[in-house]
Amino acid sequence: MYDNRDNIDFGNASIGRLFASIFFPTLLGMLFNMAFLLSDGIFVGHGIGAYGLAAINLIAPIMMLINGLGMMLGVGASVVAAIHLSKGNNKAARINVTQAFGAGIGVSVLMGAFCYLFPGTVLHLLGVDGTLYEPTRVYYLWFLPTCLLLMIETLGLFVIRLDGSPRFAMFSNIIPALVNIVLDYVFIFPCGMGLMGAALATDIGGLVGTLMVAYYMLFRSRTLRLYRLKTTWTSLRLTLRNIGYMVRVGFPGLVGEIAVAVMMLSGNLAFMLHIGDEGVAAYSIACYLFPLVYMICNAVAQSAQPIISFNHGAGKRPRVLGTVRFSLLVSVVIGVLVSLVFLFFSPTVVLCFLTPESPTYAIASTGLPYYGSGFLFMALNICIVGYLQSIERSSAASLFTILRGIVFLVAAFAVLPGVLGTPGLWLAVPCAELLTTIVIAVYAIVMQRQKKISTPEQ
Repeated sequence: MYDNRDNIDFGNASIGRLFASIFFPTLLGMLFNMAFLLSDGIFVGHGIGAYGLAAINLIAPIMMLINGLGMMLGVGASVVAAIHLSKGNNKAARINVTQAFGAGIGVSVLMGAFCYLFPGTVLHLLGVDGTLYEPTRVYYLWFLPTCLLLMIETLGLFVIRLDGSPRFAMFSNIIPALVNIVLDYVFIFPCGMGLMGAALATDIGGLVGTLMVAYYMLFRSRTLRLYRLKTTWTSLRLTLRNIGYMVRVGFPGLVGEIAVAVMMLSGNLAFMLHIGDEGVAAYSIACYLFPLVYMICNAVAQSAQPIISFNHGAGKRPRVLGTVRFSLLVSVVIGVLVSLVFLFFSPTVVLCFLTPESPTYAIASTGLPYYGSGFLFMALNICIVGYLQSIERSSAASLFTILRGIVFLVAAFAVLPGVLGTPGLWLAVPCAELLTTIVIAVYAIVMQRQKKISTPEQ
């Protein structure tokens, strides 16, 4: 039978080739996800209008939270399992992976049930009211099945890559994205289903991705097969302990997604306060584009993670540092290129979502160059946080993620508009990223000096 799994040697292969063998399938899969997000915005913008974009943007923090929980468990399980694999303890790695899937299913079911039982409370917390309430409620109710599906798909992609099958993980991104794109068009235009159709397309695409992950784990996995867990009190206690450690290691991944949700929520409130509904609609375009850039930067971190974690567990520090240097270089290139696109091609980008006659078009075209100025710093921050997670320094990784995505960000949205006016709204995110990069640089200098002091000269 044909085996499409890749032959990956985390401990001995050339770092550049090893990184490329994971990065390009991961990036390609994420690019298709990006294509889905863009097409979703294009179809909604042209088929429903600016209020449709605003409604989806208001619900987006829920998707960020779900994806963040999946990333938290995925990163945590991948780091812990990679360390076990480096020591030849395959059974422990399988147990950790199985425990992560169990926790993911449990959390997503509870979260979905809460959102269905208390829709008014959730929408109120998201700041939904006025003319946007009814279209947002429609999208929200049809979107909720994605809760369970997205959690399992996100978690599964990390495990599949670590198992040596980045190409299968790539197709687990590509195929659901293609399904989503086709159904988005069909449901919004020929069928005229509006926001309900956009949400249903997302649900079906998520189902396809989840079924592909389930198929791999049940029939195609090589090393990280699911393991039958014991149900004794001692085993349950050990399971909770293991899940707790994986959560601690992967917590920055959750905080990173929460940070995106905070960016959307605090930005929505700030733009509504200073500009109004048209400002929220313009900001929604930036929020459509931000996850796309975030995905590319995350592709770098996720590609480096299994290499770093495996070699960290094996005690091969030169390979760890070599992987970090390589991923930082890639991050710099990506950050610069994306910033240049936002600087020179913002009107063209906005044109994909709205016509020039829309008042929102001018607001977005003027603001996006400011907004894109901080992507170099964001790429570096995500790369460093991923490195710290991979070597089990979750406290520092969590601190930097909280600073960039919550503390500095909320402060920037509160202060900059009063100082700089409308440009301050768009510069809040770049300012938060720049401040975080400065803090990381200071941290690295302090740690290096402490290392020199603790290591006496020979």
